[in-house]
Parts: sequence; structure tokens; C-alpha cells
Amino acid sequence: MHFDARAAKQLKAGEHIVVDGCPGLRLVATTSRRSWVYRYKDPATGLMKQIKMGSWPNMPPAEAAAKWQGLRDRRDTGEDLRASHKASRRALAPEAAYTLGQMVEHYAAGYLYRRRQAKGAKAVHQRLEKAIKEHADLPVSEVNRRFAFDLIEGLSDRPVMAASVKTELGAAWVYGMDAGRIPEDLPNWWLLVHARKLRSKGALRDGKHKGTGKRVLSETEIKTLLASDLARFSQQVKDFLTIQLWTCTRGAEIVCMRGEHITKEADGWWWTVPKEFTKGRNNERATDLRVPLEGRALVVVERLLERGPGWLFPSVSRVGVLGHQEQAYMQSKVHYLQPYCKAKKEHVRERLTVTHWSPHDLRRTGRTLLAAMGCPNEIGEAILGHVQPGVVGVYNLHAYNAERRLWLGKLSERLESLA
Repeated sequence: MHFDARAAKQLKAGEHIVVDGCPGLRLVATTSRRSWVYRYKDPATGLMKQIKMGSWPNMPPAEAAAKWQGLRDRRDTGEDLRASHKASRRALAPEAAYTLGQMVEHYAAGYLYRRRQAKGAKAVHQRLEKAIKEHADLPVSEVNRRFAFDLIEGLSDRPVMAASVKTELGAAWVYGMDAGRIPEDLPNWWLLVHARKLRSKGALRDGKHKGTGKRVLSETEIKTLLASDLARFSQQVKDFLTIQLWTCTRGAEIVCMRGEHITKEADGWWWTVPKEFTKGRNNERATDLRVPLEGRALVVVERLLERGPGWLFPSVSRVGVLGHQEQAYMQSKVHYLQPYCKAKKEHVRERLTVTHWSPHDLRRTGRTLLAAMGCPNEIGEAILGHVQPGVVGVYNLHAYNAERRLWLGKLSERLESLA
């Protein structure tokens, strides 16, 4: 028997290698694993069949060869190997009774709620529960390629959701396999079906998908937005949008702004976003985000500081402050004034002149203006709060604080010239 471990490591999905001296024994690669397979001719029907024996390197070549020899001897006696294999799998406990519903619940409790933010974990959990609702009691041993394909195909009119369900079910399957609840020889079809076929068409606007192109407001649109459209929003939403355009920060960072995050230093006012409030909170190379306040952003923050400490964008109800306002609230208020918004048709309101944009597009617009004015890329990315990838991020630890203030000051001047 000869086995080339180097060739096995280099296998790509869909490829296989045969094992010399072991007719019918091959190592087959998928996107997630390499499995030992015995391929043989059924003595009763003459048809080619195959049985998966285990995965490499968990099952070493010598063990695979021994198992192959045992299966080959049984085939020579006329035994129906596939029927025996299925019967033995059904006899397994507790794996045979392990269901899709249990798999999702274990994945949610053991991984999602431990590794992700509570809101995101809950959303994924509910999405998976809804996707498998009619099949929650189906044993994982009965999940085949056709079943996985049909389930994802049923969501294909919502490509982003379908891609999410496919990815998360694949991860849940791996989690169950690592925990010993799912047999190793069961293929993870969720990772294989619909590969690279799910693509977003963009949100639906007046019956048409808007596409996935990234929106940047033109200078004419910025002028209209500042001159009239911003005035159509409540003061809180207007303040939020102003800060986003003037600082290029994320909406989730703005709504979490607190009075103690604002400081007056030797070179001016600074807003320091704690790392735990940033998108890079799980990146060990990320740091607190330092944002210099210039122009209208400073005017807004100084006015909000007059309220005292606490959230500068509070969510207020009849019982008082509930916490900070949600980013989704700001997004919904912008959408509500778009001409294509169908919500509450009976409510008469002034619609926006500049259309088809969301708050995040203002962050992209500000960054694009910086580039157009000649802002170096590394400074622009520092303003956005992006962690530089690769060796650049490892060796260049300069904070660019002075440069951030310089270029956001120039951005403020440019925006005022359009107002």
C-alpha cells in the first residue's frame, strides 16, 4: 500500500486520489474535509456503489486499508454493503435520533450566544428556526444533498437570507460533528449545495431590485441634502446624519456616544469611541477609535452635551430613558421619507428630494470626498476606523491623530462650501 500524504493535502474540492494496492479505495475531497471511500461493483446488480468509511487524517491510511479489506471480504460473500451500512447507522445512539432542531438549538446555545453579540445571535437563531421549522424532527442521518438543495432553493428569492441560512447550517453541522453528536462520515451538504450561486439583487424598490452598487451622493445631492432635506427630519435624526457625514463614523458608533467619551484636549475636541462599541471589538489589533470633532459635528456635540452625562442619542419613552437609540431607528426614519416608502400611506409627510440613500451612504460619501481632495489612503482608512491588513497593520502602529484632524477639517470646509 502506498499513500501520498502531500498529494492528499493538495486535493481540491471534487478531486480524489486512489490508493495503490487497494482497488476501490480512494480519498475524496470536498470543501470542508477529505473522506475515505470504498467504491465497488454490487455483486447482485452489477452497479457501481460506494460507502464512506471515515475522514482523513482522523482515520489514518493503515486503518482505512484495514476497513477497506473487511468491506471487500463482505462484498465477496454477496452481502449488500449499503443496506448493512444504513442499518448500522440507524442503530447508532444517540446520533440516529439527533435531529435538525436539536442541532440548531445546540449550535445557538454552545456557539452563537457565546461568540456573537446578543442581538445578532438571536437574529441568526430565529432565522435558522424558521428555515427548518417544518423539518425540525428530521434526523440528521436522513439529510441528503437533495434535501439541503431544496431547502436553500426555497429561499433563493431572498439570496442574502438563503446564503446566511446555508452558511449557518453548515457551521451548525460542523459544531455538531465536533461535539460527537453527528457521525463523521455524514457529508455536510450545506457547505456544498448552491456554491457561489446565491447573489443579492439589492433591495426591492417599486417592484424592481436596485442592485448591489454602492451609493455615493454627488456634490449636487449633498448641497440639496444640506439645504433642505435634512430639515425634514426630527432634530435627533438630523444630528445623527450630520455627525455621520462630518466624521465618516459608523451609525452604530454614533448612537452609542456618551458624554464621557467627549474631551477637550490641547489641539481641540475629541470623541473617543471605546473599542467595545466599534465593529473591530473582536480584533486584537483594533483600538479605541479617536475621532476629532470639526465644524458642524462639534456644534451638534456641544449642544447635546448641555443635557449632561449619559447617552447623547437616548431612546426615550414615557418611563424615561431606556438606553441609547438604535441604529435601525435612524435607518427607518430615512427610509420613511423616501418617495418609494409604502409604510403608513395615510400619513402625509414631505418626501426627500435626494432619494435612494441610507445613512451608511453618508459615511461612504465622506470617505469618497476625502479621496477626491487628495487624502492619503492610510489616513482615510484610519478615519474610518479600519484595521490595516497584513504586515502593514503589524508594523505600522502610527495613530494618525494629527492627520485625522487635518483632513476632517478639510472635509468640513468642503461640505460647508456645498451648503
